[in-house]
Amino acid sequence: MFIRTFAAAALAALASLHAHAAGYPEKPVRIIVPYSPGGAVDVVARKVAQKLQEQMGQPFVIENKPGATGTIGTQQVARSDADGYTLLAIDNTYSVLPYVFKKLPWDHAKALTPITVAAFTPVVIAVRSESPYKDLKSLVAEARSNPDKLTYGTGGSGSAPHFSAEAFAMAANVQLMHVPYKGAGEAMTGLISNQVDMLFVSTPSASSQIKGGKVRALAVSGSKRLESFPDIPTFAEAGVPAFGVVNWSGLAAPAGTPDAVITRLHAEVKKALNTPDMKQFLASMSAEPGGMEPAAFSKLIREETARWEPVSKKANVERQ
Repeated sequence: MFIRTFAAAALAALASLHAHAAGYPEKPVRIIVPYSPGGAVDVVARKVAQKLQEQMGQPFVIENKPGATGTIGTQQVARSDADGYTLLAIDNTYSVLPYVFKKLPWDHAKALTPITVAAFTPVVIAVRSESPYKDLKSLVAEARSNPDKLTYGTGGSGSAPHFSAEAFAMAANVQLMHVPYKGAGEAMTGLISNQVDMLFVSTPSASSQIKGGKVRALAVSGSKRLESFPDIPTFAEAGVPAFGVVNWSGLAAPAGTPDAVITRLHAEVKKALNTPDMKQFLASMSAEPGGMEPAAFSKLIREETARWEPVSKKANVERQ
């Protein structure tokens, strides 16, 4: 009798989940972007939201909640109802947060359910157009000859570019001097105005400056050259094969969100990524489409979080 009752209850629960997914979404869905408008994560999230709205028939509304290296917006999502109506535009910065803060206001490993990556974005090392360093080899040679002489700018200590630069320093066996600014825009201005020697920046953030001739990219991360910038060699081609940082951004939901909803959202994002306009949009950013399964995305976050630990020690990031 107990077995029959248990089986009936399980079937009822399964039917409820399928019904929830079939009717989802029945009202507008919020996507919290934990950064200011205009950045790469925000731009990708807005395009994904537009496609999901077209495909699923309900508004997907972007809400920017910037502050504290993305933790303000992330905390809001982590503490939201696990019903699929509040999502997070998550990016690779999430993987470095345990090394930036002494204590996070949510469980970093368990508070969110990753859905999928929307875009993988390579990282370039950029110098100003008048820089004496015409290629990565000459820059690395100078850095090895004069430790801590060459400077790199970032949007702040503990930011993803800060960790990327230190990962490069480890891979190239050099010592660089960090110059933190108040934001990524100020860091780019610092590069162009010759306040710093280099930046480590995502391709969307550097694309217009490269095309405008104000900065020169010496190398790009990833396994192949960019179609939009075929003259930029990969880090492997340029002599630093151990540097493999690639930025990513996607969607996550509060832990406990029904599996059927996660599965549906993953399928819809994957469908959106295969549309011609989405492919063109990502290509214009020199980005690659994602679409990985939720389990694979969870594994990616775990692996990247572990990878940043030795980098954080080398960078000597003081936890807040």
